[in-house]
Amino acid sequence: MTQYWRVSVVERTRSTQSDLVTLTRAGTASSGDVIVAEYQSEGRGRLLRSFDAPQGTALLFSLYIQPKRILDDWGYIPLIVGTSLAHALSDFGAKLKWPNDVLINEKKVAGIIAEATNDGIVIGVGINVGMQLHQLPVPTATSLLIAGARNVTRNQLLVEFLNGFEEKFLAWDEGGDEIAADYLKLSATIGREVRVEYPHGASENGLAVSISHRGELVLASGRHVQAGDIVHLR
Repeated sequence: MTQYWRVSVVERTRSTQSDLVTLTRAGTASSGDVIVAEYQSEGRGRLLRSFDAPQGTALLFSLYIQPKRILDDWGYIPLIVGTSLAHALSDFGAKLKWPNDVLINEKKVAGIIAEATNDGIVIGVGINVGMQLHQLPVPTATSLLIAGARNVTRNQLLVEFLNGFEEKFLAWDEGGDEIAADYLKLSATIGREVRVEYPHGASENGLAVSISHRGELVLASGRHVQAGDIVHLR
């Protein structure tokens, strides 16, 4: 691993995301800090949802970075995280569902949460590594074990992800946008009819055609979707 990351491992915590956000707000975290947990009792997902995993079955971590690009562009950062995760899981044919899900065989294997704080952003990642079928939180989830993984360790996966993300993030942060083409190749959403379920309860159907430079999902109607759940219709 490069000198960019400083990794702290805790046996148990409420949430790596909450822990790192608290440190950044207290001014005691630096760009490149990573907290990894063996178990978290109040794991956080998108839109105030919980994320639960039996101890030792998931790779759970949060990282803090301070981008140099303008704040309006930061919405793309979770997509860079997703792209890096998909590359780390390329042996399993991982694909990306906008905005923050990594899929294997159309089932969710990993999720991402992002939270801007102070001068940076805290990114939380949860990857289902060793869960058996009966341990999955929902029927639409899967794990690397179920997908056939036998020799993948969480440590190995973390190192591979961090190294890949660092390369992609730094190139993007210097103004490069090559990541956009990479993301589109891995997307399971672009080119499909989808239903967008907005946080306030409304929904609409449309054809997903592209991603904006801010990370928004663009529909054929011209609508730019900033937040919501996506259901793949076909």
